[in-house]
Amino acid sequence: MRVKHKPWAKDRLEEFPAIYIKNPEDFKGRWQEVFGNNNPIHIEIGSGKGQFISGMAKANPEVNYIGIEMIESVLVSALDKAIEVDVPNLRLVARDAKLLEECFEKGEIAQIYLNFSDPWPKKRHTKRRLTNPTFLTIYERLLPTAGEIHFKTDNRSLFEYSLVAFSEYNMLLTFVSLDLHNSDYEGNIKTEYEEKFSAKGFPIYRLEAKFDRN
Repeated sequence: MRVKHKPWAKDRLEEFPAIYIKNPEDFKGRWQEVFGNNNPIHIEIGSGKGQFISGMAKANPEVNYIGIEMIESVLVSALDKAIEVDVPNLRLVARDAKLLEECFEKGEIAQIYLNFSDPWPKKRHTKRRLTNPTFLTIYERLLPTAGEIHFKTDNRSLFEYSLVAFSEYNMLLTFVSLDLHNSDYEGNIKTEYEEKFSAKGFPIYRLEAKFDRN
């Protein structure tokens, strides 16, 4: 997807320090101070325009949410959505997923969401996929023993790749759906991409997994 550059995006984000955390590294191990409570923290990696993370924050006030998007020109749309929803349990961060360990302490994140990540279909780009073992190693360090990864995509190849990657990493698959919208799963909050692709008749794939630390 080609993103329109918005040179004003950074300044716009910094106008709302109560939502946008400019220097997340400063709060490593101290994110509960940011939210002012001891509620569990869930993060979405690749938040896009923020529809999912804002919807989750509104639906679950007992959980703290952090939307992470590396492109500021995209994150500024998530900011607008967060302002519209106006909930105290949502923050936004502009960072590459490779740098998450600079922002969060070991075991500090209770749950990770990966929604409609770039499939990087070419074999030479496999290491860029957010379900690649390199990233799974990062997630394992961030999540506590009971922490989970929830993954959604419309891309069957990426989903199949992810199923294999998770299994070979000895993760436990606790939920798998090959057609989420025609399943009995309740409480699904759609992303912008999800609405777009499902409207065209594409099935939505979803899985939940956790690390087997026994």
